[in-house]
Amino acid sequence: MKLLARKKIVLVIVEGPSDDVALGMALSQVYDKDFIYVYIMHGDITTRRGVNSQNIVAKIGSDVTAYAKSQHYKASDFKQIIHIVDTDGAYIPDDKIMEKENCLDIQYESDGIYTNNKAGIETRNQQKRDNLYRLRSCGTIWSIPYRVYYMSCNLDHVLYDKQNSTNRDKENDAYAFAKKFKGKAEEFEEFICKSPFSVIGDYKESWDYIEKDLNSVNRHTNLSICIENELYSKALKLLKTTIL
Repeated sequence: MKLLARKKIVLVIVEGPSDDVALGMALSQVYDKDFIYVYIMHGDITTRRGVNSQNIVAKIGSDVTAYAKSQHYKASDFKQIIHIVDTDGAYIPDDKIMEKENCLDIQYESDGIYTNNKAGIETRNQQKRDNLYRLRSCGTIWSIPYRVYYMSCNLDHVLYDKQNSTNRDKENDAYAFAKKFKGKAEEFEEFICKSPFSVIGDYKESWDYIEKDLNSVNRHTNLSICIENELYSKALKLLKTTIL
């Protein structure tokens, strides 16, 4: 696909196909002057075996450059990289990870995490915290502006108010969400930016907030900061055009 000269690529990195279904169209409406490409990680890179704070930026960079090479793009063709991750309750205190023998899958609740492998979740959370700290302090990848935004405790929680969805639920809810906001950019922007779960303001402070208490297992997102920055940029360009 050839881009129009005025268009730039906004690369959106998500964990799974249902995330693409839910957000791909909606974000395309927000970034209507750019070309949105959603890159699916097929899993959570922050908890992947062998990924740590020393190599996670390089690993994401390899994926970005491989995609660019396959499409004959260069770094200057990209406007920014938006990386959307689930918090998965990674910042809650270890005593809020409760052992539950008959718990077959991890259960996320407002009071903590229930699991039959407490030690395993503690280790996972530490790895995720280390990797997210590295990513949120990383301003560029392959010379492209980069920022990571969270969905807490996961994307389904923020978008559909469900914490422990099945794969079928994820797929069905994603299509319903995409349909609900198709052609309704302003409604989507208001939902993300002005809901009780919207964390707005300073980017660093939004990460400080999600680290506190049980916030990372409850319903919050700082994707609102990303959307508001784009809306501000559009308004500023419009004002300059009007003045000229």
